[in-house]
Parts: sequence; C-alpha cells; structure tokens
Amino acid sequence: MAFLLRVELPDVPGSLGALATAVGAAGANIEAIEIVEHGSDGTAVDDVLLELPTGVLPDKVVSACHRLEGVEVLWISRYTAGTNIQLDLEAVEAITRSPAEAMDTLVELVPTVFRSDWGLLVESGDSAPATRLATSAAPELGSEAGIWLPLQRPARLDVPEDWERWTSTLVAGVPAGSKERAVLMGRRGGPEFLDSEIARLAHLTGFALSVSAEADADGAGT
Repeated sequence: MAFLLRVELPDVPGSLGALATAVGAAGANIEAIEIVEHGSDGTAVDDVLLELPTGVLPDKVVSACHRLEGVEVLWISRYTAGTNIQLDLEAVEAITRSPAEAMDTLVELVPTVFRSDWGLLVESGDSAPATRLATSAAPELGSEAGIWLPLQRPARLDVPEDWERWTSTLVAGVPAGSKERAVLMGRRGGPEFLDSEIARLAHLTGFALSVSAEADADGAGT
C-alpha cells in the first residue's frame, strides 16, 4: 500500500540517510524521495513515497521518524497515484508533447505533480464565472468559481466558512494569463501548500500558456 510521507529535517549531510535507515527499520520500503523545499532556517522539507507491507502501520513509521533529532513529520497519507512521482521536468515534457492541449495537460497533472487531490482552471470576465477545466476529483463550483477572482498573484486562498463540503480543504492558486483566470489546486486535510509549491505551479502555468500561445500562432499561420 502506497503512502506519502512529508517530513521536515535538518538540511545537513547525513540527515536523509538517517531518515531512510529509520523508515526501513520500521518495515517500510522507500520508493522515491523528492526535496520539496530548502528553508532559510537550516531545514529542508522532503516528500518520501513509501510502500507499506501488510501489517506495517503508518504510526510505526511516524514514531521511527520522531526518534531522530530535528525531524518532524508534517503529514502522512495514502497516496492514490501509486508509486509514480511525476517531477516538474516530466510535466514539462508532457505539456510539450501536445501544445494545443497544454493547459488541459497541466490541469490533469496538478494532482500528481503537487500531491493534491484536484486541479481546476477557473475563469471570469464578460460571462458568469465558470470552471473551464477540472480533474475527476475536483468539486463542482458553478458560479462560485469566481470567488477567488480576480487573482492578483500566486497565493494560498481562503475557503468560506459556510462551505461545509469543503471542510479541511486547503486551496492555492496562480493567475493564468490574466487576473480573471486561474489554476487552482486543493488538498483535503493538508499539508499546507508551501511557498515553493505555489511558485512551481506558477512556473508551470506560465510555461503551459507559452506553449499554448505558440501552438495558436502556428495554427493561425498555416
């Protein structure tokens, strides 16, 4: 069974090796490790993709991590995307394979690349706000899609308290070509989106927009 473990640990040589040893001793198999963020306080945040054999509980892994000095488990949860961590470079390759569908590809990749539950492209303007693209697990927003628009800059977004079906959902978004259009990503139950993750989404969104614009220009010239 695949689990995703997010940990904060000292950003010094040997810390990652000690973490891997502790996790292995707890009975878990490490499938992949990705550095999510280097902090200015001498810590790093890593995502560790684990395969837990039958009988090995996540709590055992968490306890093993907490025995290490300076290590804090930020989050552990089932990882429904299986054992395939798709890094940003792979996302770039996927986007460039079909330039005309660049934004569609980006939104579809958001849950895998950012360990989120869903991705959305929302837009407002002359017509009523609406969802333009959505992954299969994304909530239906309808006219509520415009609640975060206009979006001036990449940011974590507040969820209205009266949205009961969104309880414990964390949302972040970035403008997509204009402040009236945005790519959103959401997680149920955490962890909080890091500044580096939001910056990465902004970078990939800008790249997808550029690829899409080039495809449109090529199509207009033929």
